[in-house]
Amino acid sequence: MSTTSGANVLRYSALCLGVFYGFYHQRTITSAQRAAAAQHEYEHKLKLIDQAKAAYAKKTGKAPASSSAPAAATSGGANQDPNDPSFDFGVWLEDFMKQK
Repeated sequence: MSTTSGANVLRYSALCLGVFYGFYHQRTITSAQRAAAAQHEYEHKLKLIDQAKAAYAKKTGKAPASSSAPAAATSGGANQDPNDPSFDFGVWLEDFMKQK
């Protein structure tokens, strides 16, 4: 009887391990598919945003902000865009005084 009960223990142990492995493997596959679907949805949204920006730029006649860098008004090679970190206030002030 000990060989029969030992064989049954091995059979049921293998069955339980197989069932648990199946659950684990299915969960792994499902999470990979969800991640791929989320990535696809994100890329689709980015594409829609780019299309909307292009349509708006076409409607207003302006260049899309994402495709070109903002042009800085320069005089004498100095950056005069106040939003730029390399903005030179002294050169801007001199240029402003020359215009008046």
